[in-house]
Amino acid sequence: MSERKVLNKYFPPDFDPALIPRRKQPKDQQQKVRLMTPFSMRCNTCGEYIYKGKKFNARKETTEETYHNIKIFRFYIRCNRCAAEITFKTDPANTDYVAEHGAQRNFEPWRDEKGDIAAERVEEEENNPMKALENRTQDSKREMEIMDALDEIRTRNAVNERVDADQLLSKLVGTEEEIALKKQQQDDEEDDRLAKAMFHDVDGETVKRLRDDLDETDEIT
Repeated sequence: MSERKVLNKYFPPDFDPALIPRRKQPKDQQQKVRLMTPFSMRCNTCGEYIYKGKKFNARKETTEETYHNIKIFRFYIRCNRCAAEITFKTDPANTDYVAEHGAQRNFEPWRDEKGDIAAERVEEEENNPMKALENRTQDSKREMEIMDALDEIRTRNAVNERVDADQLLSKLVGTEEEIALKKQQQDDEEDDRLAKAMFHDVDGETVKRLRDDLDETDEIT
């Protein structure tokens, strides 16, 4: 059986791969892929809930839209209840997906809430003048704190700029001298400790030199 499995093909001597015509594929060509829904959604046709992670046979295509030269892809799936077509596409700006047609997303974590907060604040200030005064006071206090912090940073940078190079070198040299002096003191202490250990016996008494013993015998005689 192994003899019939031909892995190498025959190419004639005059074969030129540049002469092979290339197959032109349409730009909007769709590919069949297997995917899992990236978010939970609700079908607009039958109201069926499609939860995140449900597997579908989908069609994938490349859209003409881009985000910073990043291609945006569109996916087509069908509702498992009414077979209505649902489309969603990638959202590189928020590193997420966007429900485009046929379904509504249940929750959008990337939704910008600053606009809603600002609208609520304006409405609250219109109904409550004291709240508006309090908000303005907090804003002015926050601005003053930011300005104080900026002034402190500017002052610190100016002081660092005024430091002379000679002063830095003197500080470095002084530090090196202190380190050398400290090391010398440690070496002297180590030498003293070794000398004491060598001229003392086990009981801690000082060991006399041989010259001292000879002097004592001369004095006796």
